[in-house]
Amino acid sequence: MSSPKPALKAGIPCHVGIVMDGNGRWAKAKDKARLDGHREGASRARDVVQWAHDLGIRQLSLYAFSTENWDRPKLEVRGLMSLLATLLPRELPMMHEKNVRLRVLGDISALPSAARRAVELACTETAGNSGIDLILCLNYGGQQEIIAGIKHFARQLLADANPEQLLQDLSVQSFRSYLWRNELRPVDLLIRTGGESRISNFHLWDAAYAELYFTDCLWPDFSFAELDRALQDYASRERRFGRTSEQLAK
Repeated sequence: MSSPKPALKAGIPCHVGIVMDGNGRWAKAKDKARLDGHREGASRARDVVQWAHDLGIRQLSLYAFSTENWDRPKLEVRGLMSLLATLLPRELPMMHEKNVRLRVLGDISALPSAARRAVELACTETAGNSGIDLILCLNYGGQQEIIAGIKHFARQLLADANPEQLLQDLSVQSFRSYLWRNELRPVDLLIRTGGESRISNFHLWDAAYAELYFTDCLWPDFSFAELDRALQDYASRERRFGRTSEQLAK
């Protein structure tokens, strides 16, 4: 789907993260199977990647499968993994056309082999693209990411010749280098669809200063107009990061 002409001209966020919520409720409302909702949701994700590219967003992260999603019914989990394995290779032509580089946030080692291979192949095939980064958050949890970062730092601390200095040098900025998101830009705008007003363990580190936007729109119904509303709302906000408006004006 091609992108409509955007109403927004300035203030585009660099990194947008989206909690794609509402696939199951969308399917239920239409008397369809939950997996049909996920299929429609995958189609909407494809549209959003193209819209984000055309708008000039540099990184788009999509919460595709959380660490908590393993607790869903086994049939639904198998269906989601099958969709990932079959649909992702089909998106490679679009990714090359839109210069999309696929990246992953999360531990994909736990994914079924077919799904894991599809993800790894797509990452390898698109590694040279530079138009927009699509970050699929798979088997991802913000709390788990921070724990992994603590373990990473602890291992370095135990191996360091001067651990006391390493501890003294630790800062918010330096600790980010131990997280899975080390090579990603900070999240500017976090969108959640589906009517829930929570972030559900998504991008906890960057949520400290990300702008939050919640919409009642179910993910399969997400449109360019809805994305544009979120971006317009983002552009209207003053991002002070602890400073005053007067300081920003200087």
